[in-house]
Amino acid sequence: MKITIAWLALLLLLSGCKPEAQKNTMDFFETKPPKNRVEGKGFSIPVYDFEGLEALFHQGDEYTYVINFWATWCAPCIAELPFFERLGTAYQDEKVRVVLVNLDMAKMWETHLVPFLEKREMKSYVVVLQDPKQNSWIPKVYKDWSGAIPATLIYNSGLRKFYEKPFSYEELQSELNNFLKTKTHENPDHTTDNRSGTPGTGIQPPAAGNS
Repeated sequence: MKITIAWLALLLLLSGCKPEAQKNTMDFFETKPPKNRVEGKGFSIPVYDFEGLEALFHQGDEYTYVINFWATWCAPCIAELPFFERLGTAYQDEKVRVVLVNLDMAKMWETHLVPFLEKREMKSYVVVLQDPKQNSWIPKVYKDWSGAIPATLIYNSGLRKFYEKPFSYEELQSELNNFLKTKTHENPDHTTDNRSGTPGTGIQPPAAGNS
């Protein structure tokens, strides 16, 4: 019995000496509970004001963030969403986070946003930004942003760029490759890598309660 207790004490001592586990890079969403949630079949999307979401735009970790601003009423946004989905899957092993920030008005959640998400089964991390003070938060994302969408912010610890334009997949991939400090992902025949990947599980928001 003494041996058992001694071994238990040793194990507790050793466990206390282990380095702290690396923090999940998306845990910053847990610092403030969402204002609301958009509920659908198989998903629960958090709704934040800009203050609650602001940390998303200033992470200093090892990841490259691709943050797309979109809405269901924006045809160019809808046209390029599959490219962001494809990008997130193709680069899921390269420390890339794709986040889709929806800007639909609250009155459109049930009639537009929920059916849209249920039909497409989005794999990317999706959040809703609901904050009527656009003149205040838009320049905090990027000082020269007119507020038009689609718009995309890509950044990591060494580079930050904002794009007020729609993307093709090839353009989006090319920009991301610049952030990953590679000229291009090339095949042996030196053609551009058009990796499509396979559907991934994505990263879903924490199930925090409503504020």
